[in-house]
Amino acid sequence: QVRLMESGGGSVQAGGSLKLSCAASQDVYRPVCFGWFRQAPGKEREGVASILGSGSTYYSLSVKTRFTISRDSAGKFLYLQMNSLEPEDSGIYYCAVANTIDRSGLCLDPHYWGQGTQVTVSS
Repeated sequence: QVRLMESGGGSVQAGGSLKLSCAASQDVYRPVCFGWFRQAPGKEREGVASILGSGSTYYSLSVKTRFTISRDSAGKFLYLQMNSLEPEDSGIYYCAVANTIDRSGLCLDPHYWGQGTQVTVSS
């Protein structure tokens, strides 16, 4: 069974940057979809970015020009570089693995989830 563990969260001021990492317990080489989600207090969890087995990347509109998703060649690590952070980016960030994608290319119905890492952006 794949286990995912996120790291790299923290507290930053608006305009700052953070880089999140996700380590997989076993090889998830080129899953159909390897992605990041986030959940803000009182809101539903939402897809943020994904990278497909083909290497194609997709982003939600709110982060498209500011975040960059990447993975290592071995397929064991997933990254999310977050720049120009805004208070609205605050929340718990999760990495996930899925076999399907939604119409926007983000992971759909992931079957593996990490435990999440907190990101707090202050104004």
